[in-house]
Amino acid sequence: MSMLRRILNDIRSLLFPAECPVCGGDLCEGEHFICTACRFNAPLTGFCDEAANPMTERLAALLPVVRASAFLYFVNNGEWRRLIHKFKYHGQWRYARKMGVWYGHALKRSGLYDDVDVVVPVPLHLFKRLRRGYNQSEYIAEGIASVLGVKVDRRSVVRRVNNPSQTRGDSASRWDNVEGVFAVRRPEALRGRHVLVVDDVFTTGATVVSCGEAILREVGDVRLSVATLAVSRNEFYLDR
Repeated sequence: MSMLRRILNDIRSLLFPAECPVCGGDLCEGEHFICTACRFNAPLTGFCDEAANPMTERLAALLPVVRASAFLYFVNNGEWRRLIHKFKYHGQWRYARKMGVWYGHALKRSGLYDDVDVVVPVPLHLFKRLRRGYNQSEYIAEGIASVLGVKVDRRSVVRRVNNPSQTRGDSASRWDNVEGVFAVRRPEALRGRHVLVVDDVFTTGATVVSCGEAILREVGDVRLSVATLAVSRNEFYLDR
């Protein structure tokens, strides 16, 4: 049976070669999801390996976090930006989970996130979730949690206000846009635990900070860390 499956997979690969979602080139034998060249050239931040990094420093002034990280730099008009848009806006949610797995391995390798108890994705409002069909942050969280060996909690934190998208507007309006939009409906599920809040893209940080504030306020006894898949390079190097 295994031989038959291998033959069928070879035929499928011949007729429908897998493509790298970043550059669009065919994947070679032994390459998984993203080609070797794109992995080598990925705009990785390196924050996973540093307890004190620009993400931690940025959030520390806004939120009492234990750890904070972002995996990639979100580069405007770049191929990696288009990959994120594929799973965020164009239904290719499997890419989000696979990126989460890659990110999870980096977090696991660093050893800095070994005491995380549960992963909480930043929730979408029900109406937005129904319109899109899924929450991409949940799939990123699934990938990370599968490597860290912990569970994903999708139920305890909710988005009670269907606020406008954060992709438009200046920094001040983004902070106003997310004020008070999150709530915790099962605080006992998070109490006494180290919670890793996961989101897709960090720009001003307004969304993830608002979510984290709700958890700290309504749970009380909780340790909080943050992991976003991508971060805008301008957030850290705007003045350089």
